[in-house]
This record gives sequence, C-alpha cells and structure tokens, in this order.
Amino acid sequence: MKFKNSFCDLTKFELGLWLTSVLVVILSFLLSGGNDILTITASLIGVTALIFVAKGYVLGQILTVIFALFYGIISFYFRYYGEMMTYLCMTAPIAVSSVISWMKNPYKDTKEVAVRKLKKSDIVSVFALALMVTAIFYFILAYLNNENLLFSTISVTTSFIACYLTFLRSPYYALGYAANDIVLIILWILASVEDISYIPMVFCFIMFLVNDLYGFFNWLRMEKRQIRNL
Repeated sequence: MKFKNSFCDLTKFELGLWLTSVLVVILSFLLSGGNDILTITASLIGVTALIFVAKGYVLGQILTVIFALFYGIISFYFRYYGEMMTYLCMTAPIAVSSVISWMKNPYKDTKEVAVRKLKKSDIVSVFALALMVTAIFYFILAYLNNENLLFSTISVTTSFIACYLTFLRSPYYALGYAANDIVLIILWILASVEDISYIPMVFCFIMFLVNDLYGFFNWLRMEKRQIRNL
C-alpha cells in the first residue's frame, strides 16, 4: 500500500473539509486563551487522521495511533480515566492492528483499503465483546472514581464498537465513531465548564463528527465502486 503524496489525493471537498477542521480547531484554541500545546497538537493530528481514514488510507490509522497517545495523556490530566484507558489500552492497540490489517488488504494496487462486508458472525461478536468490555470498564471506572461515569462508560462502548468495525474494514465504523463523538462532545463541554482551556477539545470532536459522517458516506461509495469493478 502506497503512502506518498496522500494530500494530493484529496478532492476539493475533502481538502476544504480538512482545512475547515484545522481552522476551527486553531480558532477555538486562540479564542479560549488556551496555552496547552498538547491539546491543540492532539486536535490537529486527530482531524488530519480522520480525513485519511475517511478515504480508506492506512495513513489515517497510523495518525490515529499517534492521536490516541496524545489524547490518553490529556484525559489523564482531567481524570477522565475511562478515556485514558480506552485510548491507550484499546483504541491505540486496535489501531495498530488495523494498520496491519489495512496494509494486508489494499484495494488492487492503490492506497485505498479493500472494503469488507460484515457477516452475521461479525455482528454477533461485535456486540458480545462490546457488552463484556463495557461491564469490565464500568467497574474499573467506578473504582477509580472517574469523572462523569455514565458518559465515560458509554464512550467506552461506542469507541470499542467503532474500533472493532474499523479493524474489520466496515463502512459502519464511521457510525460508531459518530456516536462516540457525540458522547465526547458532552464530556468535554462538562470539562470546559471547569476549565475553559478544554474548549478546543469540544470543537475538535464537533469536527470529528462532521468528518466521520463524511467517512460513512465515502466508504459506502467506495464499497459500491469496488464491487462494481470486481
């Protein structure tokens, strides 16, 4: 799978979406008077990762691993231990696995990953594992006195479903992440009430939501095109 000139492959719409995402994140950072370089860096890496994930490029998964590490550290500082554990112990490892999976399954001789249709067994395993992971994390987070336990637990569930579907190369990964984005927008709004410097994270996940919705649309289009060209 190729990596060179990935930015040159972006359509005008995709380039506009990426630039808008970057601009929104930077402006929210400046207007909030933020001085947390870690937060702005994570946000910029995150929105860049998503535009390439939406295109089915493995570069997006590589950037997702980097974003997960940054985001895990940020979550630790605000005592969102669920987010920290989710991203460092689940999102990052699954993203690494996805990098390997996507590199092994390119669509012909392109940078694009081959879309995979879900089987009934995949759907059963996704929800069975999600229930198990949710139950385990709930008790761990309760023991750690995690901030906003309910939303943090829901975030674990939606994040796992999204990550697992990404590994399976399914277009529905994007809906999982969209649901997770909504939960995270709520979480970081609550955090921003206490510390305004976290406002960029709110706008970060708003743009994540927009990018993930585009990702779902684009992956469905990729799937139809790949089936048509078999």
